[in-house]
Amino acid sequence: MENLFSGLISSKTRIKLLTRFFFNPETSSYLRELAKEFNVSTNSVREELNQLTQTSLLKSQKNGRQIKYMANRKHPLFPELKAMVSKVMGIDQVIDGIVNRLGHLEKAFLIDDYAEGKDTGILDLLLVGDIDQYHLNDLSRKTEQYIKRKIRLLVVSSDEYKELLPKLRDRPRVLLWEAKEE
Repeated sequence: MENLFSGLISSKTRIKLLTRFFFNPETSSYLRELAKEFNVSTNSVREELNQLTQTSLLKSQKNGRQIKYMANRKHPLFPELKAMVSKVMGIDQVIDGIVNRLGHLEKAFLIDDYAEGKDTGILDLLLVGDIDQYHLNDLSRKTEQYIKRKIRLLVVSSDEYKELLPKLRDRPRVLLWEAKEE
């Protein structure tokens, strides 16, 4: 992750916060939760949260004594930051490769940690459609080396996806790509 952003942003905590909130803007978090996740002091997280809130990149909502933070979708830079975070994480390359070369993809989901905006180093992707497994494994191996993250793939047919859907409801997931209806 620190390839593109580290040249632009010197604070590793700020990079983690931008990734957390702009990769999946549906997520929200509290100060202590973020400090624990990033394994840094609450003061360093608070300082970055204050700066990102002052610039309106993040918004905050008081909930009792706690403050919940989330991405500000109305900020003029929101679409660009979201796109940059996806690009840095390498997900755009994975999906483009699958769509352009590997068969008939109907839907692609990011699930679990990355769907919550947590950069754990393992991308979990759920792909729905009729996909060439051999070429997919080759593509994912090459992409892993480039993006410096492990990719775990679950490929299912449309029918298998419908059966799996009830189990997925409780897991974090983000729809990354969906085929256009013809």
